[in-house]
Amino acid sequence: MTFLGLSAEILARIQFAFTISFHFIFPAFSIGTASYLAVLNAIWLWTRDLAYLRLFEYWKTIFAVTFAMGVVSGIVMSYQFGTNWSVFSDKAGPIIGPLMGYEVLTAFFLEAGFLGIALFGRKRVGDTAHMIAVAIVALGTLISATWITAANSWMHTPAGFSIDTNGVFIPEDWWKIIFNPSFPYRMTHTVLAAFLTTAFAVGAVGAWHLLRDREDRQARIMFSMAMWMAAIVTPIQIFVGDLHGLNTLEHQPAKIAAMEGHYETHEHGAPLVLFGIPDDEAETTRYAVEIPKLGSLILKHELNGKIAGLKEWPRDQRPPALMPFITFRIMVGLGFLMLGIGLWSLWARWKGTLYQSTWLHRAAVLMGGSGIIAVLAGWYTTEVGRQPWTVYGHLRTSESLSPVSAPAVGASLLTFIVVYFIVFGAGVYYLLKLMRRPPTPLEDHELDAGPIRTAGITPGPSHDDPLGGRHGN
Repeated sequence: MTFLGLSAEILARIQFAFTISFHFIFPAFSIGTASYLAVLNAIWLWTRDLAYLRLFEYWKTIFAVTFAMGVVSGIVMSYQFGTNWSVFSDKAGPIIGPLMGYEVLTAFFLEAGFLGIALFGRKRVGDTAHMIAVAIVALGTLISATWITAANSWMHTPAGFSIDTNGVFIPEDWWKIIFNPSFPYRMTHTVLAAFLTTAFAVGAVGAWHLLRDREDRQARIMFSMAMWMAAIVTPIQIFVGDLHGLNTLEHQPAKIAAMEGHYETHEHGAPLVLFGIPDDEAETTRYAVEIPKLGSLILKHELNGKIAGLKEWPRDQRPPALMPFITFRIMVGLGFLMLGIGLWSLWARWKGTLYQSTWLHRAAVLMGGSGIIAVLAGWYTTEVGRQPWTVYGHLRTSESLSPVSAPAVGASLLTFIVVYFIVFGAGVYYLLKLMRRPPTPLEDHELDAGPIRTAGITPGPSHDDPLGGRHGN
């Protein structure tokens, strides 16, 4: 039985991809935002410069809304393990269940327990306790990313387990399960991606307000801090991405073949396919634009390195090539655009035009959502590239599905689509509305005790911003 010509398996995969895509947007943003809040609060306590307190108050509201939407979307998504993927839950549950349970017991309890203090407790608990709460919330988001990434990485590079006679995965070595072969690369890549997502969102907001008022001090600080992150972290992310690619080539070579659009094995150097349209039926990449030998140079770090093509695997063990091929290029292309913005900002900073460069500010606004798009493109690349497996090499996706009918899954999918676009569409609209407003001045009675550096602070070029550079730069 099908629904609109689609099987229950395809519909269940689409439903999970749809819900997790919405969910992934919010943690990807909140992980970086929580750390950004900790930095802003620490600078405020160090300098007593009112501008950083205003920015903290501004971004904490945005963080709170993002965090709430992430929690709600995550809860809804998790139910699908029971409704659509109960066989996967039954067989992989002894490993995936504890990992996700540890995430709740450690990270979520930390975040939820200290979030109220971080958001509303400044005047009630004092500077030190409030700073600790803000830091713990930031730490909690990183711990959460650690456990979730460990579970996902294990599905790609499973280790430390045995399989009993019923096909159930039995944990044997938790150290190997958590620190499986792809975990260090995937974890680093994911966290850096979250930081870049936040950096470009903050940079876009700062640039937006600079285009309206170049003397807006809070906008200058936002933009300067974001551009430092873009200039420093993007090259590191590209390097980590290269290491992650080498690890994937070692453990999931079929995924690499799909990402690169290679159907034939290249014994003496593979080209880099810049553009093309992979055709799984014809087993060829149509209209390919190639650079000879460059694929082997990137993947094997030698011009004549051997790269296996998809024909090395039976058809029922190959991932579909079209989506990983396209989404991988979207992710890489956005990464190099981020690098370009970072280098451009360094040039503008050196020339003393960081806050006057209209075209740089416009480009930063356009790149505001680039981190989110890159994160989703990377997730599609790695998850579709894992097919046809849920646990790579051991449990097929077709064997992980619950005994559900296609019409039932299709109906729930349509319901999710309608509800998500209404609820989370309204949430995203509210976030954008918050970002369009500049940070507002705080009244004296809204501040906690402590000296405030206000005397002599002007928007002119004579004042220095910690981490922000001189105002004329």
